This record gives sequence, structure tokens and C-alpha cells, in this order.
Amino acid sequence: MADSAETVKKTVETATAQVKASAEKAQAQAEKMQAAGAQAFREAADKSVAGLTELNAEGKKNLEAVVASATAAQKGVEAISAQTVAYGKKSWEDGVAAAQSLTAARSVQELVELQTSWAKSAAETYLAEVTKMTDVFTASVKDSFKPINERVTASVEKFQATR
Repeated sequence: MADSAETVKKTVETATAQVKASAEKAQAQAEKMQAAGAQAFREAADKSVAGLTELNAEGKKNLEAVVASATAAQKGVEAISAQTVAYGKKSWEDGVAAAQSLTAARSVQELVELQTSWAKSAAETYLAEVTKMTDVFTASVKDSFKPINERVTASVEKFQATR
């Protein structure tokens, strides 16, 4: 009976050791899985933060492009406005001078010649002014769209680089 008690005791000890070893192995695997999960979560969080940071930087650049575009458009409007005021003033002064010269005409023939000369000069001045304003307007539009075009180009290049 002593042998059988001893055998039972050894069997229990062996079983206990095997259960303990299995438990330690399971615990080690659980810790390993937990560490791997934590690492994966940390990497995903870091990627998300990096993505948000990049998105924020792109948004800032886009806003700067819109502000630069609006500034260029405002400068264009100011230039056209100043040019229009200057043309209006000169046109008025030329009209007054023409009226004064017309009143000094000594004959109908001279009156018609002065009127024709002034009308021709006024038309040429007007066409020249329209051409200058068109050039200013075209340059203003080009300058206004330049920052936005640059941002679109940069975004497209960045998108294509990630593909």
C-alpha cells in the first residue's frame, strides 16, 4: 500500500507539474499576444497621428493658396479700378478741352474737322485703354489662379506618388 500511495503521490506531482508547465506556457503565450496587440495598436495610432498631421499640413497649404489667390485677385481689381478712374478723368478732361476748342471754331467746316479729330482721338484712346485693361485683367486672372493651380498640381503629384 505504501507503494501505491507513493505511486499516487508521484502521479499527482507529475500531473501538477504538467498543469503548472501548461499554465506557464499559456500565460507566456497570452503575454506575447498582448504585447503584439499593444504594438500593433501603437503602430496604428502612430500612423493615424502622422496621417492627421499630414492632412492638417495640406489643409494649411491649401488655405494659404486660397489667401494668395484672393490677394492677387484684389490687387488686380485695384489696378483695374485705378486704371478706370485715371481713364475716366483723362477722358473728361479731353472732352472739356474738345468742347472748348469746338466753341472757338470760326466756321462749320472747322467745327466738323475738330469734332472728327476729337472723335477719332477719343476712339483710339478708348481702344488702347480697353487693350490695357484686358491685359491687366488677363494677368490678374493668371496671377489669381497660379497658387491654386500649384496646390492642385502638388496634390495630384503626391496622390500619384502614393499609388
